[in-house]
Amino acid sequence: MSAPEPPNGILLGSMRACVIGAGTMGAGIAAHIANLGYEVLLLDVTADAAKNLLERATKARPPHFYGNEAISRVTTGGIDVDLPKVAECDWICEAIIENLDAKRDLYQKLLPYLKPDAMISSNTSSLPLGLLAEGFPDTFRMRFLGTHFFNPPRYLKLLELIPTEDTLPHEVEKQTKFLEGQLGRRVVLAKDTPGFIANRFGMWSMFHAIHTAEKLGLSCEQVDAVCGPFLGRPRSAAFRLNDLVGADVMQFIAGIMHEQCPNDPYRETLETPESLKFLLEKGWLGNKSGQGYYRREGKSFLVLDLKTYAYRNTLDAEFDSIAAVAKKPIGERIRTVLASKDEAGEFLREHLVPVLQYAHYLKEEISHTVQDFDRVMMWGFGWEIGPFALIDAIGAEHLGIQTEKFYAPGAILGHSGQYEPAKNEPEYRGLTEYAVLEEQPGFNVRDLGDGVRAICTTTKMGVITPELVQSLLTWLPSQTGPMVFTSEARAFSVGYNLNFFAERAEAKDWNAIDAGLKDLQDLTVLLSEKQIIAAVFGHCLGAGFEIATACSNIICHPESNIGLPEALVGLLPGGAGTCRMRLRYQTSLQDLTNGLKTIASGETSGFGYAALQKGFLRPTDSIASHPDRVIWDAKIMALSAEPRSMPTWKQMEGPLSGMIDRMIDEEMKAERFSNHDATIAHKMKQVFTKPTSFEEALAVERQEFIELTQSALSVARIRHMLDSGKPLRN
Repeated sequence: MSAPEPPNGILLGSMRACVIGAGTMGAGIAAHIANLGYEVLLLDVTADAAKNLLERATKARPPHFYGNEAISRVTTGGIDVDLPKVAECDWICEAIIENLDAKRDLYQKLLPYLKPDAMISSNTSSLPLGLLAEGFPDTFRMRFLGTHFFNPPRYLKLLELIPTEDTLPHEVEKQTKFLEGQLGRRVVLAKDTPGFIANRFGMWSMFHAIHTAEKLGLSCEQVDAVCGPFLGRPRSAAFRLNDLVGADVMQFIAGIMHEQCPNDPYRETLETPESLKFLLEKGWLGNKSGQGYYRREGKSFLVLDLKTYAYRNTLDAEFDSIAAVAKKPIGERIRTVLASKDEAGEFLREHLVPVLQYAHYLKEEISHTVQDFDRVMMWGFGWEIGPFALIDAIGAEHLGIQTEKFYAPGAILGHSGQYEPAKNEPEYRGLTEYAVLEEQPGFNVRDLGDGVRAICTTTKMGVITPELVQSLLTWLPSQTGPMVFTSEARAFSVGYNLNFFAERAEAKDWNAIDAGLKDLQDLTVLLSEKQIIAAVFGHCLGAGFEIATACSNIICHPESNIGLPEALVGLLPGGAGTCRMRLRYQTSLQDLTNGLKTIASGETSGFGYAALQKGFLRPTDSIASHPDRVIWDAKIMALSAEPRSMPTWKQMEGPLSGMIDRMIDEEMKAERFSNHDATIAHKMKQVFTKPTSFEEALAVERQEFIELTQSALSVARIRHMLDSGKPLRN
């Protein structure tokens, strides 16, 4: 097996992209490209229009850009005067209005300026690519295809790649390699049919849910109670998803599908539901207009009554049939509720069954494989499993579908009716697909191949417990060779088990707290002596971060939330975290002061590149360019990793203590620190200023931590976090 080059953080390169159309999608695409380190030319009708739309994009929520550095990589201009600059670009991505004539007119203007080897694509979500390119020179048609990004591009990894009959195979391969390898997308090759896979099936499914609710007289809340996590879909479910997409966008896409698919026997579903007509007439388009099927009132929501079209308070919409099977595997729970006599069962029979039947009808027309079809719904719509995997899980016989199972070990049922080998994509393997070599208390050891093993914590949300620490301390000393430290949970780690500190503090068992901290500190020192990479994703907080940063290097998912929020629960980082950050910031007195302020504020990064800016990630740590290759990249890095040598503890000359005191006073005057925040900061100051060595600092860190657990205010913060999940700034 040939291994790729090790990742090295932001992918800076000579490639220059041009995005034409600075609206919501165009600006989002430009932001994603710039986030990864590339220069982007963003054009709109005029330079002023492009500048204003870019400014709007910088204020988007959730944010499109990683920060000001990424924004600075975008240059704006106008199609009217700046189109010749396209000659400098290696990839031109058109993202203007969904209008055939407008797009073709733009391509005609582009022709004189295109580099001979430039990649050319359209971000159209519905227009036929063959029709867009019809009549243009061979040199254009042979490298033109669709790159259908999903909104917002920073967060949704799916990209439908749509070649025409004229697109050369090597151009498809070239763009696939670029989009996956450099832009971090998961590419699905779709056929050049109306709406491709996502809009043809996804929008139809959304409309079908509304029609079914109206037909059965069900409320928005009832339908959302069925169409969310119970069906393996996001909490946005059905009607909240409609508001997110927007009534106008839904009607526009459905209208195009309805027009372009006259022979589709399921076409009538794309006709506008009565409730959607009402919202469109009122201009209540969803989230973008502040109200749609739901409307926020203060901290709560009102919902549109589908019978009266008046807003009312939301009602409890839980179904006993769903609650009884909520923890069952997805196929079993749906199969059970399908047979129930309540409204949830009736909705599934009237909605889910036709939806899966429609997928079965469409599959050959719009997709190359059922796996491609499933991936679009998983990666673009957030489904746990796609429609064909769902048919397998429920059982086709329960759905009125005659078929063999679509998935078999190592094979997929092809459209021909014969099984075909599944794609071999080792770089995208999920952690649980690797064989377990050992099961230890609190973690599994998995075989990543090539002599690399993964230490995978198995606690809920990667919580660090005393038992897990002891288990690792027992197992690790005898281990050699390259390893990856990660988690099988939904996050790398949300930190240490707070119940341990709350219970020991209330029992005044300070020795137990000291012993627990000492073990955690010893574990971090032991990890730094090993050839080990931390593969971080989701949350990497508190003790989880202390463990990760002790490893040779960290590689993180780009949206990882990283940091030391202990101050929010009345504590300081006690697993060598305060000591290690002191070493991290000891480049100057001001850096030390600013660094202490960061951890005393309980700040976390929010995403990977911010962690680099805040100093939680070192310059030698990496941010995965592809969100699905964190484990793969960690494995490659582990092969050449070296133990993390401890920096020398510098004795700082100058008024460090006074500078920290002034910073604390300023934060209190600005009301950013409470009195107890100031107390915590002064405790951290002891670790930053008193010790003369790392070993001495570890002892000071434990002592200051214990003194905080003896404070009623700190215990109150811990209890409040445990009870509410929110910090208390007392």
